[in-house]
Amino acid sequence: MSYTIAVENIKCGGCANSIKSRLVEQQLAQAVDVDVAQGEVHVDGNPAWREQVVEALAKIGYPEVGSVEGVKAAAAKAKSVVSCAIGRIDNAINDKDT
Repeated sequence: MSYTIAVENIKCGGCANSIKSRLVEQQLAQAVDVDVAQGEVHVDGNPAWREQVVEALAKIGYPEVGSVEGVKAAAAKAKSVVSCAIGRIDNAINDKDT
């Protein structure tokens, strides 16, 4: 089954790659598709694990829309910048391998 989560802070393909690899790595999803323009994460996996997926996304700087306020939002934004940079590095490494 699949479901969609609207999240904050998705800025680029690097962000999308970080999200995909984290959720699959943690075995919270079988497949993940990220719509950067819409800020949506489409998860192919067990809907009963949705809250765990939301928590995992928040930990790497992509909180669910409407769930973070004030200082928490600033901290989440800082984490997303780091996650974005890591995703870009992963892209560069993977591009060299192909």
